[in-house]
Amino acid sequence: MPRLFDSITFRSITSRNRIMVSPMCQYSCEDGFATDWHLVHLGSRAVGGAGIICTEGTAISPEGRISYADLGIWKDEHIPGLKRITDFIKAQGAIPAIQLAHAGRKASKLKTWEGTQQAPVGEKGWDTVAPSPIPFNDGDRTPLELTVEDIQGVIQDFRDATRRALEAGFQIIELHAAHGYLIHEFFSPIANKRRDEYGGSFENRIRFIEEVVAATRSEWPQELPLFVRISSTDWINEQESWTLEDSIKLSGRLKELGVDLIDASSGGIHPSQKIVGGAGYQTKFAAEIKRNADIATGAVGLITTGPQAEHIIRTEQADLVIMARELLRNPYFPLEAAKALNAEIEWPNQYVRAKL
Repeated sequence: MPRLFDSITFRSITSRNRIMVSPMCQYSCEDGFATDWHLVHLGSRAVGGAGIICTEGTAISPEGRISYADLGIWKDEHIPGLKRITDFIKAQGAIPAIQLAHAGRKASKLKTWEGTQQAPVGEKGWDTVAPSPIPFNDGDRTPLELTVEDIQGVIQDFRDATRRALEAGFQIIELHAAHGYLIHEFFSPIANKRRDEYGGSFENRIRFIEEVVAATRSEWPQELPLFVRISSTDWINEQESWTLEDSIKLSGRLKELGVDLIDASSGGIHPSQKIVGGAGYQTKFAAEIKRNADIATGAVGLITTGPQAEHIIRTEQADLVIMARELLRNPYFPLEAAKALNAEIEWPNQYVRAKL
């Protein structure tokens, strides 16, 4: 029997299979509110058979958004729209998850189809913040350096967002600590040049993520799982940077703080990164972290077929396959993969006539 469609349990939550919908920005909000687009986008993937359905990176504060059109959870008014979505996902037998995020110095962007530059300060843009006053791109505004007091405020924002996520009906939280956004900016020496307790040594640079995890775990019920997406490597060799060895060490520490799974992505901290891509190019990070940190992992990155996903799970390189582009192209990939792998899984009653 294919292992891809085995159930898996994290704390009290059991996913019907090992397929998770990766957080994918939709740039379709006004003032952070979820819309019918999000209901259909996420709901159709639940109907399509994925086990865990994760929102796009959901901003814990207005200044934490990647763009002015990002999903938000920084005020209680956001809860009802999100609750409508989680109710639907659960009704399809899937698990609703939310990725909590702060974009740091990479915030204040336009929608991707409007351009890649930062939006001007005003209606669509704002001043960004970061561990150090270093812009991501040469043309970007210099971010404001967070004070220690500011840092504590951001941690409180994560704590408040966690409470709202619970009220909105989510069953898994994933913290976004990858792709050059705020948490990643703190632990990578590429973006963090601080000389206080949040910069310098490895211990100091991981202090922020450890405090965010502790704050989130303090609000999140013990029976519910907590995931963290990290950039496993910065893909930069010319200077001191974040490495896979650092990620293994960090992952062990996060497990001790109550993290249940590492979503092992990579890159995003600097334009000079040299990524060696290809099918499943990041799976090795999940495998190394799983083996050496003794923690469950999710594999990501150009996973596009049922046999490829099955191989990752069967060879115990990862515990989940976390898919993005293929599920954008085909919300019903899990149903089709099950057929290709000769796995018998439950279809929605409304779609059974198309099963053969």
